[in-house]
Order: sequence, then structure tokens, then C-alpha cells
Amino acid sequence: MNRISLIGLLGLLGLLGLPLNNPGFYGFFGFFGFFAFRNILPDERLQLNVNKAARNAFFTGIVLFPVIVIWGALSTFSQAYAAGFAINFAIQIVVFTWSLTRYEQDGEDS
Repeated sequence: MNRISLIGLLGLLGLLGLPLNNPGFYGFFGFFGFFAFRNILPDERLQLNVNKAARNAFFTGIVLFPVIVIWGALSTFSQAYAAGFAINFAIQIVVFTWSLTRYEQDGEDS
């Protein structure tokens, strides 16, 4: 079994949106897509691709974080920091997922 597919269990957090009447939890349903990785052989290439995808997501967050802090400091929007950090988290997850999918489809090691 490929351990990266266990990230799909975070999709269960989306179910909290129903009893709490909070649609903000519905975004967690996107994590169910990681269950697709359970059939991929966890070899060295996958490990390299996960590392490259994590690097992409990390540097995306590093670039976005100061932008969000400056926006929050200059904004009159009371929830600027909360919204900014949620958007930053979501973008990092999207970058990681997109990068990993692209690296796995390309079959490249570079």
C-alpha cells in the first residue's frame, strides 16, 4: 500500500460541514482524490516526485506568506488573516497535487 494515499482520509473532515452547517469544511472533500495513489507502486521515482512536489508547494507558501501578511496588515477586512492563511493552505495543496500528478504522468526524473 502506498502511504501517500492515506492523505485521502483527511476528506472525512468534509463531513463536519454538515452537522456544523459550515461550508468551509467542504473543501476537505478534495483530499479523497489522494486515494487514487493507492495503486501506484511506492518506488524511488515516486519518492523523488513527492519530494519535488513538496518543494514546489513549500516555495509557493514561502512566496505567498509575506503577501498575505502585508495584505492583512493593510486591509480593513476583519478576517483578512484567516482568509489569507486559508487561501495559502489551499494553494499549497493544489500546487502539491498538481505537481505530483504531472511528475507521475510525465515519468521524468528531472
